Amino acid sequence: MLAPMEGVTSPKIRARIAKHGGVGIVCTEFLRVSRAPLSIPRLKREVVKVPGIPLSVQVMGNEACKMAEAASAIAAAGAEVVDINLGCPMPRVVRKGVGAAMLKDQTLLKQVVCSMRAATPVRLSAKIRAGYDDSAGVLETAKLLEGCGIDYLVVHPRRRCDFYRGVADWRIVKALAESMSIPVIGNGDVWYAADARRMQLETGCAGVMIGRPALRNPWIFRQIRQLQDGESPFRPAGVDIVQYLHWLASPQGFGKIGPVKEQLRYLGRALPNGAERLKPLLRLRGLEELLDGAEQLFGPQSAEALDLGAAGDLGLEQSGSIREQGASGSVSKARLGP
Repeated sequence: MLAPMEGVTSPKIRARIAKHGGVGIVCTEFLRVSRAPLSIPRLKREVVKVPGIPLSVQVMGNEACKMAEAASAIAAAGAEVVDINLGCPMPRVVRKGVGAAMLKDQTLLKQVVCSMRAATPVRLSAKIRAGYDDSAGVLETAKLLEGCGIDYLVVHPRRRCDFYRGVADWRIVKALAESMSIPVIGNGDVWYAADARRMQLETGCAGVMIGRPALRNPWIFRQIRQLQDGESPFRPAGVDIVQYLHWLASPQGFGKIGPVKEQLRYLGRALPNGAERLKPLLRLRGLEELLDGAEQLFGPQSAEALDLGAAGDLGLEQSGSIREQGASGSVSKARLGP
């Protein structure tokens, strides 16, 4: 599954990554649901489907009646899944009592999700963090959501207070997968295609959701599918990065220098010492200058020189593992219950 990412997973980006192959579900960035009705023009801009691939539309809000109305409108617009954001850790979000902040109020959480379930005939899912300040109550939260009738659960095994620091604790995914009767989807630190298979083997999760690693390697889903099919996985070279950057800069992509620079920061993570090597490029103000500089940097790079192999042989990223001891956010099975 391609994860929902604010400012990133537009219809164009979803279609482009899906074009590379291997994606099972694509997700929109979240739609903010407030007291005002959900914007129908905004909904029409987001509910743009990739042929043959189910679309999940994520919503974020905390008013039960408005969230139910939004779920109904999204289903009527043609989405296959309505997802509720219970994981966004950003201060501007949690200050409004939405995203990961809702994990602190079980009564409100039940009201909102049950109202959404009653209002939509399509699949309903929830994406959660392991907790707000600690992860001791993650199973209780997951069971509450299951009781509300969600069809599957996505878990990012960091707490809200962790943001994206440290290593995602896959043991939490394992504990939930063993305890739930609905499918549990793992998310977090699947930086290489081989990690997706490893996460499923180590945790027993039903599927894997990938966000930031798909920005770093837009071909990761294709690689996962090729590994599953016993094929030799595609390994992109510098020329593939250059071609992708040109698409991002075109009217068919973002067409603006700001979003292209943001994507470039992720693509640069596949280069040894990439952050330092990108600094001169990120200071450029012209889109053509940026593309010329990126072509000079990436163009000569062989596939073997970039950390985009399916097995992560250069190891520039740290993947999650139930074998690795996380920081204070890790949870033992005993704390989760039987």
